[in-house]
Amino acid sequence: MKVLYAIQGTGNGHIARAREIVPILSKMCELDLFISGSNSQVQLPHEVKFRSKGLSIFYDKSGGVSLTKTIANIRPKALIREIKELPVEKYDLIINDFEFISAHAALLKGVPCVGFGHQAAFRSAATPRPRRRDPVGELILKHYAPADSVIGLHFDRYAPSIHTPIIRSEVRSLTPQTSRHFTVYLPHYDDKLLISILTEQKDCHWHLFTKNVRSINAHKNVTLLPIDSKNFTQSLANSNGLVTGAGFESPAEAMFLGKKVLALPIRGQYEQKCNAKALKMMGVTVVKKIGKRFPQKLRTWIETAQPVAVDYPDMTEQILEHVLSQKEISQAVGSKVFSLPTIFRQTGLFRLG
Repeated sequence: MKVLYAIQGTGNGHIARAREIVPILSKMCELDLFISGSNSQVQLPHEVKFRSKGLSIFYDKSGGVSLTKTIANIRPKALIREIKELPVEKYDLIINDFEFISAHAALLKGVPCVGFGHQAAFRSAATPRPRRRDPVGELILKHYAPADSVIGLHFDRYAPSIHTPIIRSEVRSLTPQTSRHFTVYLPHYDDKLLISILTEQKDCHWHLFTKNVRSINAHKNVTLLPIDSKNFTQSLANSNGLVTGAGFESPAEAMFLGKKVLALPIRGQYEQKCNAKALKMMGVTVVKKIGKRFPQKLRTWIETAQPVAVDYPDMTEQILEHVLSQKEISQAVGSKVFSLPTIFRQTGLFRLG
């Protein structure tokens, strides 16, 4: 079977998961890779056949999505051209990890496509949501990357089509220790703001991972480190806990390693609000934003929070076999039940050159 594995390159989580998946998946099929997105700091150490700037999300420095930057980087005509030109018809199956271009190319050309990954879990009504649902956010999660069938990943098996997280083998092989530091990864907040808050906790040491430094340097009790998968994993394994956004991979790996987590969801990103709800249901500390009361909430977390026990068995091969088995289902469905409305054909967008 010839497969195109299309990966969203916005953020680091999708690429980090692909580093674990690609070596196993390449033994099961003839595999090519496509990455779109332009703001991941984690590299994929495998040959990538197709690349695109795609659609990327950009953040401001106060904990939220920057709509101005995000919209400014959208290139509608270029996206439509790439959708038309991506040769998905050469493949038996598209495995799509929330990637826009390949999903719509498969829709346009009638190629079987399975949605796979964390966002695919939101096709199920059983996946936790916040009390107030965001209609626009729901539409994006369900229709951004159309697929014939889906296999989701989440913190728990909320539905039969949802599996627990794929934990990287290098994380599984670790023997966690507890030292005096906490690991911090909050790319949606300004480093200066974070340093000003973390230095107030004088009896703690902090490893702050940031894209804004190229080498390790220290500021009082805060050590700033460049984003690096190996160093981050080691820091996390030996930490007292993790302070991060309400993403998926990092909280899952932290809980797997027996670390307590404080989650700060990215403002304006509905998926993170949903994740925050799921984490809170599990007993993880969730704080909506860094405000005047945050230092006290951080102190309470340091002194009283406990790790959440999880059971994430190594099921990667079985999950990927499940994904590949969706080819027949995708062919049978044919109608693209999860596709966007017929807006592309109605508006004639694909006639643009």
